[in-house]
Amino acid sequence: MDVCIGIMRIQVSFLCGGDTLMIAIYARQSVDKKDSLSIEDQIERCKAEIGQESYRVYKDKGYSGKNLDRKEFPLMMNDIRAGIISKVVVYRLDRISRSVLDFANIYAVLEEYGVEFVSCNEKFDTSLPHGKAMLDISMVFAELERKTIQQRVIDAYASRSRAGFYMGGRIPYGFTKKQTTLGGIKTSQYVPEPLEIEQIRTIFEMYSKPATSLADIVRYLKANNIKKTRGIEWSSSRLTETLRNPIYVRADMDLYNFYKSRGTEIVNDADSFIGTNGCYLYTKDVNKIVGSTKNMAHYENMVLVLAPHEGIVDSDTFIRCRLKAEQNVQIPNGRRSHTTWVSGKLKCIKCGYAMRYNKWEGKTTENEYYLCSAVNSKKCDGVGAVHKHTIESVVLEQLKEKIKSIKVEQTRPNTNQSEINKLKALITTKESEIDKILDNFKYASPTIIERMNKEVDVLSEEIKELENQIFKLEYSKNETGQIDTDSIETIFKHWDSISKEDKAKVVDILITKVLVSKEKIEIEWKI
Repeated sequence: MDVCIGIMRIQVSFLCGGDTLMIAIYARQSVDKKDSLSIEDQIERCKAEIGQESYRVYKDKGYSGKNLDRKEFPLMMNDIRAGIISKVVVYRLDRISRSVLDFANIYAVLEEYGVEFVSCNEKFDTSLPHGKAMLDISMVFAELERKTIQQRVIDAYASRSRAGFYMGGRIPYGFTKKQTTLGGIKTSQYVPEPLEIEQIRTIFEMYSKPATSLADIVRYLKANNIKKTRGIEWSSSRLTETLRNPIYVRADMDLYNFYKSRGTEIVNDADSFIGTNGCYLYTKDVNKIVGSTKNMAHYENMVLVLAPHEGIVDSDTFIRCRLKAEQNVQIPNGRRSHTTWVSGKLKCIKCGYAMRYNKWEGKTTENEYYLCSAVNSKKCDGVGAVHKHTIESVVLEQLKEKIKSIKVEQTRPNTNQSEINKLKALITTKESEIDKILDNFKYASPTIIERMNKEVDVLSEEIKELENQIFKLEYSKNETGQIDTDSIETIFKHWDSISKEDKAKVVDILITKVLVSKEKIEIEWKI
């Protein structure tokens, strides 16, 4: 390389890491000039520190120390990585960064490339033992800041998941995703894919039959070339994941009691389970994969929360399928038949089991009636035979009365929004308080930091509670504004001429279950 002359020789020696290594002087002045010396004064102080050694100046004027998005600082870091810088000298430590975490990351790069660091004001010189010790202290603070941020992430996860936010993970078959707002915060919501949703319904309907196995369904899906998202073939294990996932269920009190009895923590109040929304099932362990279908097999150490989207499978079918999938036993068949538009809703008033359709045919007459399905297994002594015509007549009259009461309810003003706005304002205030506390971390003693951590924890809990209040207000039981009462009243006028399927749709909108006996018929409403 001796043949190289002039400027070319200098460039080659830089790249080779020879005797021409330079010292980097870095100076920064923010827009607010009160907190620092001028750029020129900083450079002079640094020059006095290094004496007659060769140097190069990197300077950023008008840039904040809160982040590293500056003009010349990245150039200095590139020169460090290129191996042409031996030492970095600054007038004061915060000229590099006001974030201890950022500084720790920067110093990791300096150590990697064997670059010393000197701060004139604090007398940090990492070539000296006490300078390295001071830097190690800074690293302790960096670790503390990391843990504080991590705790805030954990708190945010818990708060957002318990408020019904989408927390990531693989999108379940049958849905796509769209942006939405929950509690004034942007999140995502599942949106049904019509064709896939019908296939999901078919899967649950097939598996609810005692004689149908997972293998039977796999064969059916393959024969009809029905694949999961991204072309994945269905298998027994993937079917099991699907059948366990409450994302598909229309969550009502039966589902609430099912999970409650098995030790699952349920965030929402019982009266919020009105047979409309699907559910998220989250693990309490935030270190596990969020939304993992592997977690769906468990009940304990899990959290069930209502999701913003509507479910697609009734709770009776979902529960029977889930039990069958995990126990591999035949479940008594209480599935929806097509004998009446109230099918799937009829329950024994004594035991809660499904009512079973029966038909007696004589030479000139026939009789359609319902009996408790638990009578044969001797789990219930029954409620007698209840005629199909009697059930349909009572339910239709109560449906009409319910629509009239909903119309009256819809005329009442919604007073929730004002309260929601107040709660959002409180959240903003408390978040600002947390930011102020964290900004002061790097200047505080360990004792003060411990106290600050407690303050952050308290504020985080208060924010969590406020977010829960907002959720309850926005997704309260009173959702009558979503009911098109005029259209339903029109259906009632033509009730005798419309299809059984259309009648069943009206029932699904309004009714959770119909409790039946020979003496009385009681309806549990969704709203």
